[in-house]
Amino acid sequence: MEYRQIGTDPATRRTVSVLSLGAMLFGTRTDEKTAFAVLDRYVEAGGTFIDTSNNYAYWLDGSQGGASERLLGRWRRSRGVGDEITIATKLGARPLAPGTGWIDNGEGLSAETIRTAAEQSRERLGMERLPLLYAHVDDRVTPVTETVEAFAALVAEGTVGLLGVSNHWSWKVERARAVAAAKGLPGYEVLQYSHSYLRRRTDIPDAASQDGPFGVVAGDFLSYLRAEPDLAMVAYSPLLGGAYSRDDRPFGDDLNHPGTPARLAALDAVAAETGATRNQVVLSWLIGGEIPFIPLVGASSVAQLDESLAAVDLTLTPDQRTRLDTAF
Repeated sequence: MEYRQIGTDPATRRTVSVLSLGAMLFGTRTDEKTAFAVLDRYVEAGGTFIDTSNNYAYWLDGSQGGASERLLGRWRRSRGVGDEITIATKLGARPLAPGTGWIDNGEGLSAETIRTAAEQSRERLGMERLPLLYAHVDDRVTPVTETVEAFAALVAEGTVGLLGVSNHWSWKVERARAVAAAKGLPGYEVLQYSHSYLRRRTDIPDAASQDGPFGVVAGDFLSYLRAEPDLAMVAYSPLLGGAYSRDDRPFGDDLNHPGTPARLAALDAVAAETGATRNQVVLSWLIGGEIPFIPLVGASSVAQLDESLAAVDLTLTPDQRTRLDTAF
């Protein structure tokens, strides 16, 4: 395993594995025995960065979420896991009532919500301090200053370490960081967005935004990361839900554009040269790129996890990277 530092303050920064494990479906679609086996294998391989959220996976069981955090809490207690494992969680997208969703009835990012939700996550996870807490989705109602000050208060109290943000427009991220800097408060240092080798269209409106998806890495975020190298970017859905390797999971409409065939051809050529799978090449490309990403992978079996873990040891040559980068 390889490791990377996230955060800059010695009091809150963490050293984490370059491959993060997503626990979104643990406790719902993935049963406890399987989830424990995947978690154990991940830690055995040197993995130290696990991702969850307070709303996972409400859409599968009609609840408000929390199953993933509760399962991780049971796993931590049964294995004696401590601060050596960075468990990141999120708040802001938990439905306020069962049977509803985050778009129409999400909890938001008010000061009261942030304090209450963080406390509930700590209880479910069995942790006195959350090493990394994300603002999960944008709150268009709560003033940004209120959100920034509420997160900073938890850091000052010692119940939260690093702060992160996911699924916000880049300008909203920068606005929040500017407010924090002006007030001398801790701001977002870790970003979590959807990113993969194939580039998704970002001009197609979705249920959450008429302007297109706000949770996808596009040119603005790539430029932002080049200008702010201290920011860490975690890439969720790097393997596109299995679409790289499974015929029964086709690419979505957002990948139906002229650039996709050229990049798939380059990907297949490099996979053939290295003897690796498409998935492994994608993960290696993300980990070792000019702009380094931390891929966040899911796994419903130890075998799936092992395929992803092997990508950490895959080193692409400069020529292979150039061909992958310039295929459009």
